[in-house]
Amino acid sequence: MIGSVFGGLRRLAWLSLLAVVAAVTSATAQTTQDGQLQVPAKSVPVPNTVSPQLAKIIGMPLRNGWDVLPKTGEEWVPIVQATAAATLKNVPGMLERLHVKVEKTTIDGVRAFVVTPETIPPQNQGRVLLHMHGGCYVLNPGEAALPEALFMAGFGGFKVISVDYRMPPEAYFPAALDDGMTVYKSLIKTTDPKKVAVFGSSAGGALTLEMMLKAKQDGLPMPGAIAPGTPMSDVTKVGDTFVTNARLDNVLVSPDGFCDAGTVVYAKGHDLKDPLLSPIYGDMNGFPPTILTSGTRDLLLSNTVRIHRKLRAAHVEAQLQVFEAQSHAQYYRDDTSPEAKDAFEEIALFFDKHLAK
Repeated sequence: MIGSVFGGLRRLAWLSLLAVVAAVTSATAQTTQDGQLQVPAKSVPVPNTVSPQLAKIIGMPLRNGWDVLPKTGEEWVPIVQATAAATLKNVPGMLERLHVKVEKTTIDGVRAFVVTPETIPPQNQGRVLLHMHGGCYVLNPGEAALPEALFMAGFGGFKVISVDYRMPPEAYFPAALDDGMTVYKSLIKTTDPKKVAVFGSSAGGALTLEMMLKAKQDGLPMPGAIAPGTPMSDVTKVGDTFVTNARLDNVLVSPDGFCDAGTVVYAKGHDLKDPLLSPIYGDMNGFPPTILTSGTRDLLLSNTVRIHRKLRAAHVEAQLQVFEAQSHAQYYRDDTSPEAKDAFEEIALFFDKHLAK
C-alpha cells in the first residue's frame, strides 16, 4: 500500500512538472518550421534610464491617425494642415530657448529658411549647414519643418539653411530631391563645399543620402560631412526592425502606416527600389564622413544600421549613435531634454572634426 502511495505521488509530481513545462513553453518564444520566431505578447515599460522629459514622450500612446492612409496628394492636405498647426504652436518657445532667429528666403526659386544662432563660435564662421526636413515626403510644410534645424543651430552654433521643398499635391518625385540639389548647387557657388554639411531626419535623412548619390551622378563636389538621422533608406520595407519594433515605435507605429502611404503618394508609381527613393541600393563609395542617429524602439533602426554597415563597407568614415528607448526621431521632440542636447552636440562635434575651418 505504501508503494502505491509513493507511486501515486511520483505520478502527481511528474504531472505537475509537465504542467509547469507546458506553461513556460507557452509563454516563451517558439520557432516555426519556416524559421520564423513567434514571440508572446508582453508589456514594455518606460525605462528608468532616460530623462523625465523623454520618459513622458516614450510613454505616450501610439500616434493618433497612424493607420489613416490617404491615397492622393489632395487627400493629404487636411492631415498636413492639422499636424503643421500642432507643430507651429511649439516653434516660438523653441526660438526663445535655443536663442536662434529665422528668416524666410528664396534660393534660385526654392523656398527656404535661414536659421541663425545668436552666437556663432569662431570655428563655425563661414560654415553652413543645409537641412532637409522629415515628414514622409508629405508632412511639415513651411515653418513646421523648422524644429530640427532650430535644434542644430541652437545646440551646435551653426548657420542653417532649411529647405522648404515641394511636396504633394504641389509636386511629386523627384521634386524634394531637385529642390535640395538646387539649394546645394547655389550654396557651393559661394561657399567651399568642405565648409558645408547636409543633415535631416526620416525623409530628410533619406534625402540627405539621395543628394549625395545625385551629386555623384552630376559630378558635383561632396560636402564636408553629412548627418542622416533615422533615414527612410529602404521604402520597400526590408529590415528587421520593421517587424521587431512594429507597434513599439509610437511615432511611425507600423511599416504599413501613414508614412508608407505618404511615400507611395510622393513616388506616384515610381519604382520604390530606385536609389533616389531607397538609397540603401545606391553606390556609397566616395561619400563624405557620416554620422547617423536612431533609437532602440525606432521602426527605422534597421534602415539606419544597414546604411552604417554599407558606408563602412565602402570605407567611408561613419559613426552611429543610438539612443535608449527612443522611437522614430524622438531626439528632436523636446529641446529641454538632455538627450536632445546630447544628440545635436554629438553631431556638432562630428561636423567640427570634418568641416574645413
